[in-house]
Amino acid sequence: MSLDMPLRICCNRRTVLRGFAVGTAVAAVCDAGESALAAQASHNRKLPRAGLEAANISPEGVLAFIDAVEQKVGGLHSFMLLRHGHVAAEGWWAPYAPALPHMLYSLSKSFTSTAVGLAVADGKLSVDDPVISLFSNDAPALPTRNLSAMRVRHLLTMNTGHDKDATGATTAAPDGNWVKAFLSLPVEHAPGSKFVYNSAATYMLSAIVQKLTGMTVLDYLRPRLFEPLGIDGPTWETCPRGINTGGWGLSVRTEDIARFGQLYLQKGTWNGRELVPASWVAAATSKQVPNGDGGASDWAQGYGYQFWRSRHGAFRGDGAFGQYCVVMPEQDAVLAITSGLGDMQAVLNAAWDNLLPAMQPAHSAQTSSDVMLKQRIKKLSVPLPKGEASSPTAKQVSGKTYTFNENPPNLQSATFTFDKNGCTVILRDADGEHKVTVGDSEWVKGSVPKNGHSVGLGDHLTGKIAARGAWTAADTYTMKVCFTETPYIRTIAYRFAGDQVTVTTKMNVGFGPTDRPAIIGRAA
Repeated sequence: MSLDMPLRICCNRRTVLRGFAVGTAVAAVCDAGESALAAQASHNRKLPRAGLEAANISPEGVLAFIDAVEQKVGGLHSFMLLRHGHVAAEGWWAPYAPALPHMLYSLSKSFTSTAVGLAVADGKLSVDDPVISLFSNDAPALPTRNLSAMRVRHLLTMNTGHDKDATGATTAAPDGNWVKAFLSLPVEHAPGSKFVYNSAATYMLSAIVQKLTGMTVLDYLRPRLFEPLGIDGPTWETCPRGINTGGWGLSVRTEDIARFGQLYLQKGTWNGRELVPASWVAAATSKQVPNGDGGASDWAQGYGYQFWRSRHGAFRGDGAFGQYCVVMPEQDAVLAITSGLGDMQAVLNAAWDNLLPAMQPAHSAQTSSDVMLKQRIKKLSVPLPKGEASSPTAKQVSGKTYTFNENPPNLQSATFTFDKNGCTVILRDADGEHKVTVGDSEWVKGSVPKNGHSVGLGDHLTGKIAARGAWTAADTYTMKVCFTETPYIRTIAYRFAGDQVTVTTKMNVGFGPTDRPAIIGRAA
C-alpha cells in the first residue's frame, strides 16, 4: 500500500508526535467538523506502521544490518526502513530519539533541488537559463566565456566548470555577498565538461529560488512540501544576507527524511495529490552526468539533479557523516538514516548485503527472530565509556576548581562534583558559567546555550546534549557528550594527578583534525 492511498495508522511505542497535547486539547473543545480536521492533521503527521511479516522482510536481515553497522562504524543514530508505504523497522541509538531533528548536511541538496523543480513548474525559470542573467547586479562587468555559458542545469548537476569545490572561496566573502563571490571565481573548464562536487553551486540554486520567488527555500517549500508531508518545524541555516545555504544546513527528523524518500518513490504524489511533478522526479533522480567509472562505489554511479545514483537500481540523497535518504524502487522501499561516522560506503554496503536479501519475496517473519529484533532495538545505544561508576579519586577531586591557561577551547576553569548518580561539571569561559550533568547509569539531557560556544566541549557546538561517563582508570574520568541534533559526539577524558588535571578531547567526526591538544589545569 502506498502513501497516495488512505493511510492505516498502527500504534508504535517509538513514535513521538509533536503537538499531540495541543491537538488533543483542541479536539476536546471543537465541534465535530473541526475535530475531524484536527484528527486529519494528526493523521497526516504519522507514517503508517506495519510488521516485518506484512512488509515481507526477514527480521534476520534487519538484525544482520544492525550487527554490520555496529561492527563496521560503531552504530548509527537512527534508521527507519519503509516498504510498501509502511514503516517496517525503526530504531534509535540512545540518547538519540524520534522527536529530535538532526543536521542533514548535504542531504539538504535534494530538498533544494525539489524547490528548483517547483519553481520550474511554476514557470519562474528554466534549467537552461544562464546563471548570470539571474544576477545582473552581482555578475562581473566582463564575464568570461565559461561563466556566460553556465546554466542552471550545470548548478544542478555539479558541472559548473570549476576546477575544484568553490564553497570555501564563496563563503569567505568579506562582505557576506556569497553570490557575488561565486560569480567572481575563475571558471576553468567549459560548463558541462567536468564533474566537481560543489556545495556552493547548490547555494546558488537557493539564491535563484529566493531571487525569483521573494522567499527563502525554506519558506517556499513550507506550504508546497513540508506541510503536505507533515514535516513539522524544519530549520535551515542562512548566509549573512539571509539566503538559505542550500547545500547544507537543513534539520529535520528521521521520519521526515523517510517521508521525503517515500514521496520520491511515489513519483512526487502524496495522498493522491501531486506535490512534485513526476517529470521532475524522473529527471532529478536519473543519471544526468557521469561521476566515475561505476564499480563498487556508490559515489561513481552517476549524478542527477542533486541526487546520487546508487547500485542496485537505487538513488539517494546523502550528507556528511552519514545522513541518508535511500530510495529502492525495485524493492518498493525507503531507508532513512542519521549518524555520525567516517565511512559512508560501509553503511550502504551493510544495506546492500543484508537488507536487500531480507526483502526477497520468499521471506516472512519468524516469531523468535522478530522478538530478538525488538529486544535488540530497545537496547540500541551509542557506545559508552567502559569503566567503573566510582573511584577513590572522585572524593579527592570532588568540589575542586581547576583553572586553565589560554587554550583553543577557551576554557577558563572547571569544577567537578561527584555523587552516586554521576558527575556535575561547571565549565567557565568568556561567556559565563555552564553546567554539564553527566550520568553514570543513564544519559542525562541538557543543553549548551548559544552564548556558551564551546564551553570546553569543542568546535563551538550549541543546542541539546546528553552526557554519560565512567572512571576508565583509577585516575581518569571520561565523559561522552552527544550533541543530539547533530552528527557530533565529543569524548572528554580528565586525568587527575595531585593538584593537576589533564584534559584530552576527541570528536567522533570532523572536516579537520578530530583530536585536540591536551590542556592542563591546576587546582585553585
